[in-house]
Amino acid sequence: MAEVQRLSAHEIHQEVVANGRSELDRPIGALAFSGLGAGFLMGLTGLGVAGTRAILTGEAGEFIGLLFYPLGFIAVVIGRAQLFTENTLFPVVLVLTERNHLLATLRLWAVVLGTNVVGSLAFAALVTKAQPLHADAVAGLVRLGTQATAPGTVHVFTSAILGGWLVAMMAWLVSSAQRTIGQILVIWLMTFPVGLLHLAHCVASSGYILAAALSGQVSPGGYIAWLATATAGNIVGGVLIVSLLNHAQVQTGQGGDS
Repeated sequence: MAEVQRLSAHEIHQEVVANGRSELDRPIGALAFSGLGAGFLMGLTGLGVAGTRAILTGEAGEFIGLLFYPLGFIAVVIGRAQLFTENTLFPVVLVLTERNHLLATLRLWAVVLGTNVVGSLAFAALVTKAQPLHADAVAGLVRLGTQATAPGTVHVFTSAILGGWLVAMMAWLVSSAQRTIGQILVIWLMTFPVGLLHLAHCVASSGYILAAALSGQVSPGGYIAWLATATAGNIVGGVLIVSLLNHAQVQTGQGGDS
């Protein structure tokens, strides 16, 4: 079997730029459908946790449930669906490289974030209104939503910075992984702490917060305020900590051979 060469930072940067260009070239309709699918699939993050905890009780059940938190990220990233926080990396690095495409990137963000939220709402409506799940699983999903919105604005914002950093860093590392199994491992390793530490993620957390909202446990205004804060934090973490720093290390010539 041929040995797989580890990519340099410069080669990863080139892959990220190519991905950003590809995403900006996609029609709005394609972005919207992909974003809808991603929003719905991200419901797997809360569903995996709540479903496991409905079966397993105690502290062991709490922890084992969190092992399934990365499910939504794995399905979305490997399936190449549009996730908003990944787009704090790919098109942003393209903008930094070519000093262009800013308006196209803002359009991409608006379309993808909007459709991610609509997809999350569709997931929440299915699990709470159509009653396809056992009541304990739905109750666990709603509980996750109420817990996510309980902290204050500052806490949500700062935890979202960390969440955005981890997910954007995951996207950078996935770009360097040349086999699917390696990509899955990277996704799991980088997103497991998001669930373990209860970090705010504007899409992953939306599925269960909207389930709580549809169940009357979270107000619509409370969700909107949380979403605005979490999105701002995710952007700061993804753009400032990952995109700018990784772009800078390549552009200054320090990452070409590292």
